[in-house]
Amino acid sequence: MRGPSPQHAARPARWRTERDPLGEVRVPAHAYYGVQTERAVENFPISGLRAHDELIVATVQIKRAMALANAAAGRLDRGLARAIGQAADEVIAGALRDQFVVDVYQAGAGTSHNMNTNEVLANRAAEILGGTRGTYDLVHPNDHVNMGQSTNDVFPTATRLSLLIVLPRLLDAAATLAAALDDKARTFARVLKTGRTHLQDAVPLTLGQEFGGYAANVRQAAEELQRSAASLHELNLGATAVGTGLNAGKDVTERAIAHVSDALALRLRPARNAFRLTQSMGDVLAYSGGLRRLAVELDKIASDLRLLSSGPRAGLGEVLLPAVQPGSSIMPGKVNPSIPEMVNQVCQQVVGCDAAVLAASLAGQLELNVMMPVLAWNALHASKILAQAMTVFTERCIADIRADEARCRELLDRSTALATALSPYIGYAETADIAKTAVRTGRSIRDLVRERNLVPPDQLDRILSAEEMTTPGIPGETARRPKGNARRPKARRK
Repeated sequence: MRGPSPQHAARPARWRTERDPLGEVRVPAHAYYGVQTERAVENFPISGLRAHDELIVATVQIKRAMALANAAAGRLDRGLARAIGQAADEVIAGALRDQFVVDVYQAGAGTSHNMNTNEVLANRAAEILGGTRGTYDLVHPNDHVNMGQSTNDVFPTATRLSLLIVLPRLLDAAATLAAALDDKARTFARVLKTGRTHLQDAVPLTLGQEFGGYAANVRQAAEELQRSAASLHELNLGATAVGTGLNAGKDVTERAIAHVSDALALRLRPARNAFRLTQSMGDVLAYSGGLRRLAVELDKIASDLRLLSSGPRAGLGEVLLPAVQPGSSIMPGKVNPSIPEMVNQVCQQVVGCDAAVLAASLAGQLELNVMMPVLAWNALHASKILAQAMTVFTERCIADIRADEARCRELLDRSTALATALSPYIGYAETADIAKTAVRTGRSIRDLVRERNLVPPDQLDRILSAEEMTTPGIPGETARRPKGNARRPKARRK
């Protein structure tokens, strides 16, 4: 008989003995889990990380639905089904969550997680029927709670359901962030500034246009994520071990999926090809790819805000971020872009989670991908932290960003990229010479053009108007153009 696992050593010495095909194991007397869970606790003392609540809820929803479906098919006693259903409802409502104790890094396929769930529900259902924990004569984890199931269809189904559970919050957070960025785009619609490409001065735009681009990118990425999640509604529940449906059946599977659909308010459907969903985690990989794209867009916005707010004296300083905490333990008065820095780190973690999902997805062999536990945990973790990061980003940064219009104008007026508007009139080479001369001498573009008499004076102000450069077309071009001319004739240089 095995002794107590290290994590239970400090608890009162109250144990019960349970048996499985490998022999006897002592299990804490208070535990709702049983022998197979205890073996997993002993075998995998790895990280201290446990299943996400959403995965627990999803797995328990499956057990509840299968109990009801098996009872309707006459395979499971209705009294047992009601007890299993009541135990499941209690867990769904938040009870017994501390009884899901298996480490994330466990044996492949999620067998330990599945058995942890089976044992918790069996022991609680036995109590409801007047029995005792650990006896399994009234309700058995395998024979009753796991009836018509295999880990190989339960865990993939639970993974998909858990991601669909967190998806609405993720999409809501993205929509709220995009709306906040759009609001700032309207507020900053008339704030002129210099654009930057390659981190070098480029032609002008408005700060509103910049923020409008941010909003559109977040919205587009969220829409792509939603599309990538559509395939998660297809479930291999009822496929059992390898996709054949052995010990399950179409009638039970369809009833169970209908029960889960009602419980979670989702439009779920049985797999068109159960072998595909049992063999491959490609649908989850596609979802993770959608998360990665959203993280990439979010990361760029956060990084841009760090650049745009840099300074306040020696940087760009075009936007002012809300101060949320002191920025230094040694430099008094220093304020850092703390929220964008947090967002960057979350996005980096999401990319790392996606890499783990990719590696796990590559590990499918023959009829099953056994690396599902780490795959599910990373996809869920990425979903949850990304949603929360977007919420905090919106509330504690984007909502209170201000523009330093004077600083934006100062840097714009000093930019030699304004010369770009002259190209249609004096040509690329002459424009490049003007720009180089302005950089070398410190003189303005306007003064150099006037000195060289390159453009009629009455037209120069319109050509070099930053406002005109932020809209499509050629700045300074008149509405009446000589027929057949592609552009105004260049002025002769004197």
